[in-house]
Amino acid sequence: MKPVQIGSCDPRGDANHNSSINSRIGTRIGTQPRTALKRSIALMGTLAWLAFSSTAAMADSSTPALPAVSPDATPSDAAEPDLNIKAQPANQWTGVWTRSTLLGDMFGVRSWLEQYGVTLQATEVSEYLDNLRGGLKTGGTYDGLTTATVQLDTQKAFGLEGGTFNASALQIHGRNLSEFNLGTLNTASGIEAQDTTRLWELWYQQSFLNKRVDVKVGQQSIDQEFMVSSYAATFVNTMFGWPGLPSYDMPSGGPAYPLSALGARVRGQITPSLTALAGVFDGDPLGNNPNNLSGTNFNLHNGAMYIGELQYSINQPSDGQMEGVPQAGLPGIYKIGVWYNDERFNDLLYDNTGVSLASPASTGTPQSHHGNYSFYAVADQMVWRPNPDEPRSIGVFARVMGAPGDRNLVSISANAGIVMKAPFAGRDNDSVGIGLAYIKVGNHAHDLDLDNRDLTAGPYGVRTQETAVEATYQYQVNPWWVIQGDLQYTFNAGAGQNPNDPTQPLSNTFVAGVRTTITF
Repeated sequence: MKPVQIGSCDPRGDANHNSSINSRIGTRIGTQPRTALKRSIALMGTLAWLAFSSTAAMADSSTPALPAVSPDATPSDAAEPDLNIKAQPANQWTGVWTRSTLLGDMFGVRSWLEQYGVTLQATEVSEYLDNLRGGLKTGGTYDGLTTATVQLDTQKAFGLEGGTFNASALQIHGRNLSEFNLGTLNTASGIEAQDTTRLWELWYQQSFLNKRVDVKVGQQSIDQEFMVSSYAATFVNTMFGWPGLPSYDMPSGGPAYPLSALGARVRGQITPSLTALAGVFDGDPLGNNPNNLSGTNFNLHNGAMYIGELQYSINQPSDGQMEGVPQAGLPGIYKIGVWYNDERFNDLLYDNTGVSLASPASTGTPQSHHGNYSFYAVADQMVWRPNPDEPRSIGVFARVMGAPGDRNLVSISANAGIVMKAPFAGRDNDSVGIGLAYIKVGNHAHDLDLDNRDLTAGPYGVRTQETAVEATYQYQVNPWWVIQGDLQYTFNAGAGQNPNDPTQPLSNTFVAGVRTTITF
């Protein structure tokens, strides 16, 4: 499993994604029967069988064997070291500054568990962010996230090749700057969420055909695999991780940090360069218990969300190729995808008689639309690398997605930026970057604000768009400790409307802060 993507997670101030910042006007009405998701999971089983069959046919043909795809959560396949010839430290803390994790082997516990296929991982992310101007009010807040993960390699445990079991939990603490101080749509931190200790993911993954096909079933957070940009994950602002459009348009913000949903995902390597992912998940991770804080409601009562993605990679090193061997070109990966939710969604402007919801003559019952969807594209491309034997490089990223503006608060969201690895001599693991996050409010939400302004004949904020710019530097203190300095400036904060009082303006915000990440 990938760790929580810092700067890439959903920032809900509570389980409903900071509803005080901006209410989800596109809240669903009605639900689909429970059998809908069951039929969808059966469909996913059929897709998995077809992927297995087609790949098997490819493997039996004269086409050369494809390189294996490593599942996200599969532990290293490297041979286990011979502990009998390993030098034993004088005490537990010898070499603490240079080892890969703070706690090291934990007095032999980690190496003993690894013999049986069990790996442990824990990280602590802490940050202090300060709003220096604008927004709801100035001032700073602390927030933190502890993530603990246990994984089991079934081949080492009991001889089942290609299986991985994963369980992870979150402990969220602190106070959310975006909810209480900013009021922006582009929320400042990817770890912001309501304080709680909760189950995050609980799934089993099985690979086939030398890992060219794998199927994952269980409680999953799709921001770990879908819509991901590796370069964008450098940044702190939420929208560089889980983007603005699904954060505001999917029910409860979608199955993304700190939430997850029951479902199934199939991944298959079509060619050495082309990989396909498809998944079906419950339509609303909080649908049967909006106040759930434990992550154990395992909802299957709110329709289904379908998602598919194609990933095309170029100039990637082949399996077993040594680092530093010159490539034909600079590496990159390009993705296109689509998601569809089969629930019902409220119109943001018209009632069920076609009258504006702002009108005194309105029934107050919005029009209902069946289904919701979005198309998206992601690109990560290295554009400069003076020497393939050195880590110094420059990469760029872009991500854009769109959705219908009649039933969604956000109709377009986009990210773009540039990241430099090893910016200074001797700082091979540092990164510096600058990025931009853009959110456009849907036309029906915009027009509703216009109607409210006209009817009140007074000041009223009309939402249009919001843009945030972030500059950040990650300093690798040692293998298990990273310190990150960060600056963020948001233009047209709140997209032009104060979420606490739409008759009052909201000034542009300027946030400065520091984040520290420790791997235990």
